[in-house]
Amino acid sequence: MIERVQERGQGRSESQGEERVHDRGLRPEDSARRQNMLLLVQLRWLAVAGQVVTILTVNLGLGIPLPARAMFLVALALVALNLVSLLRLRRPRAVTNAGLFMALLLDVAALTAQLYLSGGASNPFAFLYLLQIALGAVLLDAWSIWALVLVALACFAGLTEFSRPIVFPLAVSADPMKLQVEGMLVCFVLEAILLVVFGTRIGANLRMRDARLAELRQQAAEEDHIVRMGLLASGAAHELGTPLATLSVILSDWKRMPALAADAELAQEIGEMQAEVQRCKAIVTGILLSAGEARGEAPAVTTVNGFLDELVEDWTGAHAATHLAYDNDFGEDLPIVSDAALKKMIVNVMDNASEASPGWIGLSATREANALVLEVVDRGPGFGPGVLAQFGRPYNSTKGRAGAGLGIFLVVNALRKLGGGVAARNRAEGGASVTLTLPLAALSIGGGNGG
Repeated sequence: MIERVQERGQGRSESQGEERVHDRGLRPEDSARRQNMLLLVQLRWLAVAGQVVTILTVNLGLGIPLPARAMFLVALALVALNLVSLLRLRRPRAVTNAGLFMALLLDVAALTAQLYLSGGASNPFAFLYLLQIALGAVLLDAWSIWALVLVALACFAGLTEFSRPIVFPLAVSADPMKLQVEGMLVCFVLEAILLVVFGTRIGANLRMRDARLAELRQQAAEEDHIVRMGLLASGAAHELGTPLATLSVILSDWKRMPALAADAELAQEIGEMQAEVQRCKAIVTGILLSAGEARGEAPAVTTVNGFLDELVEDWTGAHAATHLAYDNDFGEDLPIVSDAALKKMIVNVMDNASEASPGWIGLSATREANALVLEVVDRGPGFGPGVLAQFGRPYNSTKGRAGAGLGIFLVVNALRKLGGGVAARNRAEGGASVTLTLPLAALSIGGGNGG
């Protein structure tokens, strides 16, 4: 039975429940470097603020004359560098090791300019070179780390010979060493705090990168698993085709034999055997269709609504005992290319829902931007925390039988190939929800639809 629902179910817009979404993102190294570049931008903002406060404090508070105009120009140059960096980060371009290296070199250059204008190597803030080197040791490749060290050493050595001397007022010149020690203390505290804060955040970025790499390795292993299963299934389907055809011929011969046809009970059993053989042949054909090896079969040109209506009609015909609430709110129809593998992928999710909730399941179709979104809901017990956390992994199921969990595993990976995604959650009112997102570009005519 089909119930054409006019109002949207309550489960779609709810934020309650747990969810795991499979989709595509940036390469791990690109994502980590972009985050690290953002951290350098944030550190540079702190450096600008610290320089402005220090210049004003030394000039106005301590009465030590500094070339404030020139030093503010250096701070403005850092502001301009930050604005350029943020504009570049808004573009979908990868941040390279060379980009991070250049950013740290410019920071070293700005620090050198400020130190040159304020006493050179005798300035206690010269130890901030170590902060740049520490950041470089975490962020950069080996060759660029040592290059940064050499540049910082060259700058520090140059400041020992060339700098603008500081003229201390009489109140300070009586005990300049005290001021030097106080400045070193401030520099130490500042450097320690910045190293802890930014070192921790950079470490978190690196851990995220490693986690993403581990996920990609798992994905590669899963795809290899799919290839092996596909080869095995395709080979088995080819091997089974011949004996099934032979059985079909033999049964047809038996049915026409007068001695057997005269026995009504035996004739009925032969008919049932023929039906089962035909069912097995249909399953084999479906396997070959999914592998793209069906003879004389081609993807069909249809529309979104036509495809969904046909799918629902076929599914309800095979599951008469399950009540299906079908809500099609896709809107303006579009032509698409569909094949048996695409239909099988959706039917697999619906079959799982009917196993969990034999009396009722729901299917809704909507359009979000350039994607077809299908949501399958049920009134079953929902996903366990462990199953939901590992949703889409092979053999991740609560059914407790061999091979369970492979269907959803194949659905997740097939959608990932199409550029779509799968989301699973538990509904607040009970039951589970699985949402399939299918890019319309992958289903359109000429869009390279595949199973």
